[in-house]
This record gives sequence, C-alpha cells and structure tokens, in this order.
Amino acid sequence: MLYLLDANVLITANSSYYPLDQIPEFWSWVHHQATSNTIKIPREIMEEIKAGRRDDDLLLDWICTPEIEAALLLDETVDVALVQRIVATGYAPDLSDDEVEKIGRDPFLIAYALADSADRTVVTTEVSKPSAQRANRKVPDVCQNIGVASCGPFALNRALGFRTGWRMRD
Repeated sequence: MLYLLDANVLITANSSYYPLDQIPEFWSWVHHQATSNTIKIPREIMEEIKAGRRDDDLLLDWICTPEIEAALLLDETVDVALVQRIVATGYAPDLSDDEVEKIGRDPFLIAYALADSADRTVVTTEVSKPSAQRANRKVPDVCQNIGVASCGPFALNRALGFRTGWRMRD
C-alpha cells in the first residue's frame, strides 16, 4: 500500500503532536517510510506545503533537505482527466473560480490515488462532513464518492507501526 499525504498531515503533526524539535523519532520514521516507498507526497501537495513557509520554519527546513524531499516526492505526473473528473463529480461540475481556489490542490492528491486505487490511500487530517457541498466538501467524502481509500494520520501510524522508542532515563 502506498499512502499519499495531504499537506495538513505533516503541518499538523509538526504544529500539534510531533514537533520536529521534540519528537525527532516521528520524522526519522516518516523519512524511513518515504525511502521504503510506503509514504509519498505528490508534487502539487509539496508545492502547497512550501508555499506556506514562514521564517524559522523547522518543517520546511526539514522537508526541503534534498535527501528528505527526494524520498518524500511522488515522482509521477498527474492525469489531468482524473483531476477534472474529481472536481466535476467530487465537488461540482460548475464551480466558480473562487470555489476552485478554495478546494486548492486536493483534487490532485485524490487523482494520484485514483490512478491506482487498489494500492493507494489518501491520508488527511480532514474529517468527514457529508452535509458539506461544492467547494466545502472534505477530502474523505470526496474520496468515498470517487472510490478511493482514505484515512487519518493516526490510522496511518497504526497501519505502519509507528513507535517513538522513548524510554524513561534514571
């Protein structure tokens, strides 16, 4: 199984529960999983992460390390027809320019998963909200509608066996 990460997975992990400077084991594990080809980030999502750069951004410093970026980057070209299909059927066929901007790069992420839906899962921190319509739809709902598996980051951690290995010292 290949897990494709939404930008919010690493951003939220760093800002909330696995800060780079406090839980380095998580980030080593992500790098290991990326080099093992079980975790990847599509180019469009990587660009989205980089676009949010702030001064003294440890996550961006880490992700822009050539070795890390090369391991994480999904080296594929998106099928534009799949992106268009996802926008039309997963969101709405008549989105305004503002709505297209609001959904951002999510259709690209889902398109990469749809390209091999039997062996790919989208990982996102977004939570299902079936009542949301048009550009307000959440990634898990669009994935379900399109026929792509999705999960949250903690389900990913369980599936791939993340452990910190931390031990209390005397």
